[in-house]
Amino acid sequence: MSTATPVYEVRDLVKTYKAGKVRANDGLSFDIQQGEIFGLLGPNGAGKSTLVGQLTGLLRPDSGTLRLYGHDIGRDSRLATEVVAALTQTPLPLGDLTVREVLRVTGHLRGLTRRDARAEGERLIGLLGLGDQRDKRLGKLSGGLWRLATIAVALIGERPVLVLDEPTNELDPVNRRMIWDLLLRLKVESGRTIILVTHNVLEAERVIERVGIIDHGRVVAWGTPGELKARIDSRVHLELTLADGQEGFGSAIASLGQATRVTDRHWVVLAGRDGMPAVMSRVLQDIGLDRLDDFRVSTPSLEDVYLHLAGEPLREDA
Repeated sequence: MSTATPVYEVRDLVKTYKAGKVRANDGLSFDIQQGEIFGLLGPNGAGKSTLVGQLTGLLRPDSGTLRLYGHDIGRDSRLATEVVAALTQTPLPLGDLTVREVLRVTGHLRGLTRRDARAEGERLIGLLGLGDQRDKRLGKLSGGLWRLATIAVALIGERPVLVLDEPTNELDPVNRRMIWDLLLRLKVESGRTIILVTHNVLEAERVIERVGIIDHGRVVAWGTPGELKARIDSRVHLELTLADGQEGFGSAIASLGQATRVTDRHWVVLAGRDGMPAVMSRVLQDIGLDRLDDFRVSTPSLEDVYLHLAGEPLREDA
């Protein structure tokens, strides 16, 4: 990770509504580093949208410091409009323009020549599989196609910082996978800093490098997925599903250690990382793969972390 000045430096950030009675953000402090894919998680009403509004320069904090590349955008948000591209849940006010037109206009507004804006727009149309939709009005697209088109709008002009709010909402599994792969390529090829706000935790886990979980406007947890997983359970999970007619081998599974029977055929065995090789060896020796319908080894997922931590009081080590 780069040791240079972070892209974002947030210190004691407070944003209130209803004449100060509701604290949407309550003393948030964190950094976001150059070139990382950062995940921002939290339940509905946790303060994520308010935080995104401030990161993109659309909202001004009540107090605290918010720096972007060292510049205080809490006082002067002009830099955010120059270097940050955002995908929000709010429909774009350009629904009467075609996909081709909205990309050309956005690219030109972001500093591309008209020729380069047209070329970059066509490249993104092809990349996101929107060739058949290029001459359709944005406001007439279906939910999934609209989402792909707005992702293209966020990408054009190659802003160094991307803030993407639920980028895979309404997308089918094929297009969701395409978007996650695309974000990984953007990080590697262009070094862009990408901030993901999403509830699709299981899928996003494959691209997120660090994650922040906020609830009731405060930080609940902050760190790499591995660090957060270790906070709730450092053990390895071995799931075993016996084949039909092999239920009698449940007693052999029960003898492996900390084993839980889910059904007569489905068991979960927990062991430390160092102890799991011995458990697997006994499975092969005492049961055999031919008596298993399925087996899988896993650590806790980022979704497990989210479900465990969201809604809990703020911890001292968060």
